[in-house]
Amino acid sequence: MTSSPAPSPGESDGPLGVPGHLFTAIDHVGMAVPDLDAAIAFYRDVFGMRLAHEEVNEEQGVREAMMAVGDSTSCVQLLAPLSPASTIAKFIDRNGPGCQQVAYRVTDVEAVSALLRERGLRMLYDEPRRGTSDSRINFVHPKDAGGVLVEIVEPAAGH
Repeated sequence: MTSSPAPSPGESDGPLGVPGHLFTAIDHVGMAVPDLDAAIAFYRDVFGMRLAHEEVNEEQGVREAMMAVGDSTSCVQLLAPLSPASTIAKFIDRNGPGCQQVAYRVTDVEAVSALLRERGLRMLYDEPRRGTSDSRINFVHPKDAGGVLVEIVEPAAGH
């Protein structure tokens, strides 16, 4: 199998103008937790992470916190269910607490979603939805990504 060199930053890979590498960074790793306050204390006191952001996202059915990892721009996202009917509550019931998703940062969530669809992947949403801190998000169906729920995140302007 021959591989071509990786595109230079800004070099596009197709008609959508999406960089060949698609993802600019690991944005966060999402952890499903039953008790957000206890999880924040654990990640702060044991791992030395700093609470960077906390909010309630009614649309996603979660109370969440972003824990900053060192001096990087990556975070661990702690996700606690708002109700037993939320996706996170169902995840915890099925799998127990733990890693729920890996999120990659992108520059244009719509263009990357379209390109991933062209490449045969199913996206969970037809249109991006609001994520943490007014980011725009979509998800790759886990059955199309080796069993991993992959989130793509376009940060809000100024983040």
